[in-house]
Amino acid sequence: PVWLTIEERDKIYHTHFDNPSLERQKDIFIFQCCVGCRVGDLIRLTKTDIINGSLEYIATKTIDENQETIVVPLNKTALAIIDKYKEYDGEFLLPFISPQKYNSAIKSAFKKAGITRNVTWLNPQTGKEEKKPINELASSHMARRTFVGNLSKQVLDPNIVASMSGHA
Repeated sequence: PVWLTIEERDKIYHTHFDNPSLERQKDIFIFQCCVGCRVGDLIRLTKTDIINGSLEYIATKTIDENQETIVVPLNKTALAIIDKYKEYDGEFLLPFISPQKYNSAIKSAFKKAGITRNVTWLNPQTGKEEKKPINELASSHMARRTFVGNLSKQVLDPNIVASMSGHA
């Protein structure tokens, strides 16, 4: 799996975009990198899911097998993004657009922030190893991999990583 380093994530976060829509979607991607939820859960989060400095939710993809509440302590970046959009009057936590437009915005944000390093990946259609710029592979799922990949380096207990990401 391919994911961002914390330094790359922070470089994207600290890049300002003149396009307000791209700026919002960049912030949402960085928030997703900080909490590791699936995009389906991300788009349904509300302000009530923030409890005592943590994000609390039940993952919808696995709700039939596992109804445990996922609790992710929010870091200063995630809290700053929530604060930035606190005046957003929609019913959800952040001003999300459609998943397809979100993935396009993520690719644009990577490119404009200069995150274009070549990575090795396995092409699912051909089954062959390829080299490709990371910005071309960027998507909402990369945020989840970024969260899990970086957390795994910091936390030695895989059960903690699994509980914070909704994995079995």
